[in-house]
Amino acid sequence: MPYEAREIAEAFVTARRSGTAISQFPGCRPRDLASAYAIQDCAISLWDREIGGWKVGRINAPDDVRLGADRLVGPAFSDAIFMSADGPGALRVFHGGFAAAEAEFMLRLAPQDGPLPTTPDAAMAWVDEVRIGIEIASSPYAAINSEGPCVTISDHGNNAGLLLGPLVPRVLWDRIDEVEAALVIDGCEVGRATTASMLDGPFGAARFLIENLARRGIALKPGWWISSGAITGVHKISPGSKVLATFANIGSVEARII
Repeated sequence: MPYEAREIAEAFVTARRSGTAISQFPGCRPRDLASAYAIQDCAISLWDREIGGWKVGRINAPDDVRLGADRLVGPAFSDAIFMSADGPGALRVFHGGFAAAEAEFMLRLAPQDGPLPTTPDAAMAWVDEVRIGIEIASSPYAAINSEGPCVTISDHGNNAGLLLGPLVPRVLWDRIDEVEAALVIDGCEVGRATTASMLDGPFGAARFLIENLARRGIALKPGWWISSGAITGVHKISPGSKVLATFANIGSVEARII
């Protein structure tokens, strides 16, 4: 592991452990995927925390062509993944850092024997449960989302937690791109869309994640949750915000931000 990658990873892990915002990127910004994931892998190794899943995010043009990938991934730790109950779930963000909420489909990984899936339909067989949910994208570094995907990858993919809501019936999986989702923050609707505009959809995100982890030598574990990508956009929040994600004919999930 390059020395500077360790330094950057240590700085982000220290900031996340203490909840302290950092005003500048702690080193030279990674400019390619290999360097960015090297920092992320080092950060994971520094934690004494169990991984409970992974977030998948989009890499927009022109960075997708430059980097040779249209998505990125980051770890979600088990102690920051919650199942919604009767009331709003409480999700933490970094005060003074970056914080946003995203309405997403959450897929539970069920690895299969044989070759890795190469299509969304094939990846569907590697999933045994789908729920609606909310991803909290948060980092102690406030500029993380404005400095490119490699910076996002380097700090845990800009993930701080997942909230899992009601089940998506199996009969809807083949038509999941038709389900309209809306995100409401503090009573105001900030986005409404379907996954039809999300590259090749939630199961395409699962296919991408499986291939990404295999390439990095990370063994797949049954039960890992896949936060499959923002449907209605990435919307900034702050401590005290109330976030509601609704999914047509399925239900809703609500979070309060602390």
